[in-house]
Amino acid sequence: MNGRVAAASGQEEGRPSRQINVVLRQQEPPVSPAAAVGDGRSLNSGGVSPKSHAHGGLFQELSRELDALVGLDNIKELVFEIYALLQVAQMRSEAGLASGSQAYHMVFKGNPGTGKTTVARIVAKLFQRMGVLNKGHLIEVERADLVGEYIGHTAQKTRDLVKKALGGILFIDEAYSLARGGDKDFGKEAIDTLVKSMEDHRSQFILILAGYSDEIDYFLMSNPGLPSRFPIQVEFPDYTIDQLVQIAELMAKERDYILMPQAILKLKQHVLLEKSESLHAFSNARYVRNAIEKAVRAQAVRLLTHYESSSPGKQELMTLRTEDFKL
Repeated sequence: MNGRVAAASGQEEGRPSRQINVVLRQQEPPVSPAAAVGDGRSLNSGGVSPKSHAHGGLFQELSRELDALVGLDNIKELVFEIYALLQVAQMRSEAGLASGSQAYHMVFKGNPGTGKTTVARIVAKLFQRMGVLNKGHLIEVERADLVGEYIGHTAQKTRDLVKKALGGILFIDEAYSLARGGDKDFGKEAIDTLVKSMEDHRSQFILILAGYSDEIDYFLMSNPGLPSRFPIQVEFPDYTIDQLVQIAELMAKERDYILMPQAILKLKQHVLLEKSESLHAFSNARYVRNAIEKAVRAQAVRLLTHYESSSPGKQELMTLRTEDFKL
């Protein structure tokens, strides 16, 4: 999701709407059980272990993407459960057994920067490759993209977005904001249209609602037909301090930077203080990303100042020092 920090009670009114984000995916043929599943898969009473079962090409690919994410163990197990369910449904169908369709609409609960959009994209890929979705694209929207300015406008805008999402996933960020204005607000019209679209286009798209835990729970109670339509509800926990430092190092590595030990210590102490004293919902990985980007800018100024008549070496160009983290 795009970086922003919102108060737990909701974001400020009058905020400019961002552009609708559409992530297109090249269509690939569904993976058959024979090609995607290896031998020896088993479940145990202690829970599933994706790594021990990932013998197939598809899940090996998904595992690499999931393993690249710091933490989120419960999310990784959920993705494997969905993968296993889809595989067994294919096997049952090929064996002539009933394999009734499942509802895969989801609710992602958690603070900003906890990986909700990233996981949604991985889920979209899984459903497309398994033949549940024929496109597997992700359309990310928020309240301003759904709610219109007059009666009837909201329903049309919402239907248009659902139409664009057919064959893929409609991801509504801060979905609770649709219920903020009560019965007289146009947000209720968007909710009612979404509920009807879920019925009219059953199995043609997947709706994922995302937002803060308490606000999402309130949102689900705003329409009697909502809770039962989202059988998959998952919490995205805040990252620990050590996980946030690990994320910072990974972000730096992706940009061909390295952090000096003292810089890591300074960042760790600052994040600990910020997380404990912030009056707003802590933005987790987004906050760390902003800190890294700010340090990169500071490093550029430092190098340009110190090397006026020469070029720093490769190692110096890669190194982020304590003085670069102006936190």
